[in-house]
Amino acid sequence: MPDKNEVTIKWLGHSCFLVYNDRIRIITDPYDETLGYPMPEVSAEVCLVSHEHFDHNYVSMVKGKPQVIRGTGEKEVSLIKFKGVASFHDAQEGSRRGKNTVFTWELGGINFVHLGDLGTELSSTQIKEIGPVDILFVPTGGIFTIDAVAATRVVASLNPKVAIPMHYRMPFRKNDSLAAVDEFLKGKNNVVKVGKNSASFSKNNLPEETTIYVLEYGK
Repeated sequence: MPDKNEVTIKWLGHSCFLVYNDRIRIITDPYDETLGYPMPEVSAEVCLVSHEHFDHNYVSMVKGKPQVIRGTGEKEVSLIKFKGVASFHDAQEGSRRGKNTVFTWELGGINFVHLGDLGTELSSTQIKEIGPVDILFVPTGGIFTIDAVAATRVVASLNPKVAIPMHYRMPFRKNDSLAAVDEFLKGKNNVVKVGKNSASFSKNNLPEETTIYVLEYGK
C-alpha cells in the first residue's frame, strides 16, 4: 500500500522545488524566465522566498494564491511551522549581495531545509538554530553562493539523510558562469542520479547515511 506520509520533491530548475503531499504544496524560490530558461507553470499553497533577487522571488507566476513567506522567525500555514534562519548571500556579512534566509519545515515527518543562496559556511549558532535535517537543498555552483568545496562542508556540518544539489550550471543556459554539479559530486560515493526531475520520500525510507540525490531538470 502507498505510504500516506510520502512527500514528493519536484525540481523546477535553479533553486526552485515543489515539495508536496496530499495535504499541501510548497514552492521554493521561483525564478523569472530572464534567468535563461522558462519557469514551469505551477500552483502552490505556500511560497518560500529566500531573498529578493529576480531568480528567487518571482512570486507572481505561482498560481493558487499562495501564502508567501519571507524573512526570519516562525510562521504557520495549515498547521505546518516554517522557520527562517538568518544568513548571508556572501562571505562579507552581506555587504556584497545582502541577506539570505535559510528555511526549515517539517512535512510528513520529514525535516526539510532549503539553504537559498547561502554565500558562506554556517556558524555553530546557525546549525543549532536549523536543528535536525532529513532532506537538504544545497547550492553548489559557486560565484553567487558557496562552491562545491564549501557545500561539501556545509552538508557534513548538517548531516542530512538526503542532500539535493541546486543552483549550478545548466548546459543550455548561455553564459552560465556557475560550476557544473559534477564538481560537487567528485570523490563522493553515495550518489543517486534519479534520471528525472522528481523523487518521493517517506520518513521510513530515508537512507541511513547522507546520500546525494541528483534530480534532472525537465524530465
